[in-house]
Amino acid sequence: MKSALVEKEGFAALVLRLRSEGISDLDLLTAVEQTPRSLFVPPQYSDEAYSSRSIPIECGSFMEGADLAVRLLSLLQVKPGQRVLEIGTGSGFMSAVLGRLAERVLSVDRYKTLLAGAQQRLDNLGMRNVVLRQSDGSNGLSGEGTFDRILSTAAFPAMPRFFAEQLVSGGMFLAPLVTGENTCVMVRLIKTGSRFEREDLFEAPYLPLVPKIASFL
Repeated sequence: MKSALVEKEGFAALVLRLRSEGISDLDLLTAVEQTPRSLFVPPQYSDEAYSSRSIPIECGSFMEGADLAVRLLSLLQVKPGQRVLEIGTGSGFMSAVLGRLAERVLSVDRYKTLLAGAQQRLDNLGMRNVVLRQSDGSNGLSGEGTFDRILSTAAFPAMPRFFAEQLVSGGMFLAPLVTGENTCVMVRLIKTGSRFEREDLFEAPYLPLVPKIASFL
């Protein structure tokens, strides 16, 4: 882990960039500050922990640049008392930040290796309201009731149907949707009764979700 001073400087630079994008939610920024990103990046990339660049992690996956990660969390508008489903645990950074904002977070990933690493980091931070499960995530997480927020950091080839049943009325689903051979767009859906309001937000650099595979890597 970086020294406290370097960590603080990295976070301060991130906050300046985020404010220039109109992101200034104090609860969110405090949750990010309390979750040192250098704990979640591979040691050789520690200098990039607070950069806007994507960072490679194990199993051929990557973690979002700091700017994009916080931007997504801002869009998700998580409130105290809410239940959140995260599809794509990865390093566990976003899981940890979500755990500081929500009542309970369930996060799934298909890689045992990533889940083991993320669990260790969450334990080190004393996070007890974040539960990790091994699953491909293509059908959400059935049998766990409904969620106020669902966030996916793996791209779906088409809009999935599971969120309609697993999201409460007034809930939000945020996920990348494949739109071309090498492109995907971040889509936000807000549920009102049985209807959904869709908003296409911006292109996002995410890997496609692989259905029905929970790897032993």
